[in-house]
Amino acid sequence: MTTILLVDDDVTLNELLSSYLSGQGYDVESAYDGRQALSRLEQQTPDLMILDIMMPELDGLETLKEVRKQSQLPVLMLTAKTEDIDRIIGLEMGADDYLAKPCNPRELVARIKAILRRTQATTNNVDDTATKPTSIEMAGLNINPSRYEAYYKENPIQLTGAEFKLLFVFMSNPGEVLSKEQLTLDVLNRPLEMYDRAIDVHVSNLRKKLSRESLPPDLIANIRGQGYLFKEELLSDHAAHSY
Repeated sequence: MTTILLVDDDVTLNELLSSYLSGQGYDVESAYDGRQALSRLEQQTPDLMILDIMMPELDGLETLKEVRKQSQLPVLMLTAKTEDIDRIIGLEMGADDYLAKPCNPRELVARIKAILRRTQATTNNVDDTATKPTSIEMAGLNINPSRYEAYYKENPIQLTGAEFKLLFVFMSNPGEVLSKEQLTLDVLNRPLEMYDRAIDVHVSNLRKKLSRESLPPDLIANIRGQGYLFKEELLSDHAAHSY
């Protein structure tokens, strides 16, 4: 059974969502602030965490920061705020996706399923296994979905679930412009919404992590009005000049 850690200081909402998710077949553990959530994570590892941003003691963003220091646990952020900045900061800090409160419970379940499908599909390499190889290597950059590992010249690259799937999609389609609509479907397993910047932030995070390995900053190019392009030739050129 899939285990979910629900972290929200609104006791009534926490109980309502816990009851609904339990009725959908999930095993739900509740925490009511960030410190309690971190304590729970020391005792067990759930399959996914739903994390509210606005909480006393330790807010959702600080909690997420602590989680990401030691785990790539899938995290769905909840926020009652309408400002886009809260969602963007959450994604920049490593959240897999976000949902604004008050949320429709069915939409919450849909987001949970999308995140778990992405994580499990990437880990098990079940996304179009007939045409996609188990491992992809390009001039020192290697990604292995079956082992959930990414390396550059044998140096491990720590990626969140969304970043890992994003890199896999890019490396599976080098030289092809991929629209934000398609990337949202392929990576987040949901349609692109109006004013939705989730993919943009995940791409930005992925670029930063690849840049830490001294890879070209424009390896993933933004094609205005069309989407993103993974430039495989830059990897080859970079590798040739690195020796």
